[in-house]
Amino acid sequence: MARLFTLRRKEALRESGVTHVLSVLGLPLDQALFEGFEHYVVEVDDVDDENLLEHFPATNKFIQQGLDGGGGVLVHCAMGKSRSATAVCAFLMQRYCITPDQALAQIRETRPLCEPNDGFWQQLELYHRIATPESVEDSPAYQRWLYQREIELSRACGQAPEAEKIRFEDEHAHEGAADFELRCRKCRRTLATSQYLTDHKTREGVAPVSCAHYFLDPLSWMRAELEQGKLDGRLECAKCKTNVGKYAWQGMQCSCGDWVVPGISLAKGKIDEVKSRPQTAAGLGIRQPPQAVGRKTGSGHENL
Repeated sequence: MARLFTLRRKEALRESGVTHVLSVLGLPLDQALFEGFEHYVVEVDDVDDENLLEHFPATNKFIQQGLDGGGGVLVHCAMGKSRSATAVCAFLMQRYCITPDQALAQIRETRPLCEPNDGFWQQLELYHRIATPESVEDSPAYQRWLYQREIELSRACGQAPEAEKIRFEDEHAHEGAADFELRCRKCRRTLATSQYLTDHKTREGVAPVSCAHYFLDPLSWMRAELEQGKLDGRLECAKCKTNVGKYAWQGMQCSCGDWVVPGISLAKGKIDEVKSRPQTAAGLGIRQPPQAVGRKTGSGHENL
């Protein structure tokens, strides 16, 4: 890893065996700097909300190609601290099956100042959780992360997300079996299962209390309401039309003190929690037949 200035020392780079240069920055570059080198550019700025994760498979491949050809790879950004360190961490994680902490510790042995920004670090942690795949686009966890970014952007603009960008979780594969169902207290229709609950934590310094709501992901039975483009509103049971909850794309505060974004909730006073049967009905947006339908479950260093 290096600063942008290092590229002006071409002879020193060649003497060091550098054959490939990976540029991770959004600044316009003088192509004369890269004459004689294989060059790949990822145009990102050093800000928390940049998506560098989507480029990891390509940057990993480029680095590996340079090493496989017997050469060395120079990875640089502007200061050689955040973006380049993140790209090299991603490569080491995939190449050696190590954690972000282990990768960064290895890098800091030769360049102690390396420090990915908070957003890039979270992306490295996500990359580790999804097992550093060859294609991040195929990962449900990555798609969910993209969705959360869309929600945050809409929130910053004071708007509800566009209808086509709302992710209804029960329309996607979901790992694990449900521990319990949430049923409308009036008509007994199942509105959600434990798989679609959103975890949140009691705010520091606030005494723990029993939360008055279940917070959950958008589900397909909510589609007609959530796609109206309103910032907030009520949720009615899909069967009996009883008011069972509310939503607020900008977020809402739970009775425990935590702020949940987006805030999509069912009121515990309107819902019964029932232990799931061995087989849990799938597709909460569609009325199920009397028989339960089974859910399918997913179940030496190189020279850089």
